[in-house]
Amino acid sequence: MLLYIPIMANTKSAKKNIKSSAKKKAHNDMWEARFKSAKKSLSKSLSAGDGKEILDEKLVALQKSLDKATKEKTIHKNKANRVKSKYAKKIAALVVQGEVKSKPKSSSKKTAKSAKKE
Repeated sequence: MLLYIPIMANTKSAKKNIKSSAKKKAHNDMWEARFKSAKKSLSKSLSAGDGKEILDEKLVALQKSLDKATKEKTIHKNKANRVKSKYAKKIAALVVQGEVKSKPKSSSKKTAKSAKKE
């Protein structure tokens, strides 16, 4: 868990600082890995041309992980907002262009009123 430090700590407080900085780094690395994996997942879905519902779910997951990383002070809130905005714009552009597959709404479903009439 300890990082490689070329200079040995001389005092007790310096040794404690090495331990606490190693814990903080592990914590920050964990949050960074979470939001990076969410970002990669969304990017792959965008390039694959997945459906709007899938893209929306992955965007929500990305936003959630970015917000939590911001709350844990792993990344700055402006960076989180920039990333969220960037991917939201990409999805919106694909939807406008019609490149995103959306589920066709079936008109064969019967409503409750039409079922009662029959």
